Order: sequence, then C-alpha cells, then structure tokens
Amino acid sequence: MLEIISDPQSMRSEVLKARAAGHRIGFVPTMGALHAGHASLVARAVRECEAVAVSIFVNPTQFGPAEDFERYPRQLQADCQLLNEWKVRWVFAPEAAAIYPPGAATRVVVGGPAGCFEGEVRPGHFEGVATVVCRLFLAVPADAAYFGAKDWQQTLVVKRMVCDLGLAVDVVVCPTVREPDGLAMSSRNALLTPDERHRAVALFESLCCAERMWLAGFAVAGIEQAMREALQARSVSVDYAVVVAADSLEPYDASLAVSQSGAKALPVPVALVAGRVGSTRLIDNRVLPART
Repeated sequence: MLEIISDPQSMRSEVLKARAAGHRIGFVPTMGALHAGHASLVARAVRECEAVAVSIFVNPTQFGPAEDFERYPRQLQADCQLLNEWKVRWVFAPEAAAIYPPGAATRVVVGGPAGCFEGEVRPGHFEGVATVVCRLFLAVPADAAYFGAKDWQQTLVVKRMVCDLGLAVDVVVCPTVREPDGLAMSSRNALLTPDERHRAVALFESLCCAERMWLAGFAVAGIEQAMREALQARSVSVDYAVVVAADSLEPYDASLAVSQSGAKALPVPVALVAGRVGSTRLIDNRVLPART
C-alpha cells in the first residue's frame, strides 16, 4: 500500500527500517507530472529492489528568475494514483520548508561537468540540483537512485557529487523514453501548444542527423553546424548543439584519450542539444555509436 510522507526524518526512518530488515531500496527523484519516462525508471527500480521510494518535489532553487517554476505542472494526486499502480511503497512529497528550513545557508557546488552548457545557460541551476539531490539522498538513504539519460549532464553532475562526497548510493542511468515521433518525454512537453509540439521534434531530428553524419565520417564542426540548422529550420531558438566526450563534456578530440599501454582509447561521443520552442525550453541527447 502506497504511503505518502512529507517529513524528511520520518522518510529516513522508514527507509532505514526497511534496509535493516534486509531489503534493497530503490529511489526515483522526480518533480512530478509523471509520464512514461518516469514509469520506466520506477519499473527498473521495482525489478531490482524490494521497496521503492519516489520523491515529488518541484525544487525552486534550480529555476532561474525568468524560468518556468510557476508554470511547471503539478498534479500530486494523479501522480500518487499512478505510483500506487506502479507498486511504489513510498512517496516522499515534502514542502519547500522541509528541504530548505528557515535560515538555510548551505549549498552544494559542483565543478567539473557542471560548468558548461546548462551550467552556462542557467547560472546556479546545478547548484540547486546538487543541493536538492544531496538533501533527498539524506532523507531517502536508498541503495540505488535512478535517473533518466535525457538529462545527461545532470547525471554526470550527480555522479560527481556522489563520488566527491562519498555518498553510499549507486547512481543508475536509464535510457531515454520517447514519443512515437522521437520527442523525448518530459513534463515540460505539456506546456507546448500544438504547433510548438510539432516543431519540438526538431531536437530529435537534429540528433538523428548527428548520428548519420558521425557514421559517415564527418568532422565534429560540420555535424554541429548541421544540428543547429536542423533546429533553426523548425524555428527552435538554439542554446547549444554540440558533440562532446560523453564522460567529461570536454570538446571531442580523439587525441586526448590514450590508454595506459599507449594505444589510443577513443572517448565515447555524445550529441547534446538544447533550445527554446516558444516559451518552453527543451533538452535532449544521443550517445553516438562507434565508427566502423
């Protein structure tokens, strides 16, 4: 039976009791407005763990002053009905004051993978992400936490934080779930008008273009230009369209990776895109396959 908990200490106590009983605990952090992408994360957690917690918290500190915090869809009751069907044991749905108590003055700042792309376009975003995820991990001390690959840079930031702070949780990254036309599932998709929804598929099309050109042997600069053109052709305002090393987000350069034996170990490339369709900002990515 699904249990809804709002108090962090109560949530922590429940999870620790379950772990003491020998149960493996899975955790899926979300901001609600659940869709099939979230369902895939929960399904994997349910397969791999005896009990699963899902958080629903729209985190104010990861939104900039001109971003869509107030517009972000909220549907707690409907989300809880879905989570009950998905065999989740706990929903952690705290109020903002429980996560950021009065006078809160501590923030988690991650360097490295947080410094580019989303970190540049949205100053302070990853500080907000790292802080809330750290706080959620303390409230839900699970064995494994499940994140979607759509937020590729975010997964690197969370992994870096977990490693640097020595947090005892496995970060599991799951494949992006897509609509039939390829658009990555996102709670923000609900904010798109019908025309904007039609144009938003340009993000997926630009990534498909990147993969085709990559396999055909094109240089990175040419691929990035073609990605931008694919987005602009659908009137998507481009924040970035790049091909970078998947594990570091550094510019893709095969000469940078050398194995201990001296032979080249080519980095895995990932294509990243971000842009605005109307007033809604969307991101997506695609790990590019090995060239033959």
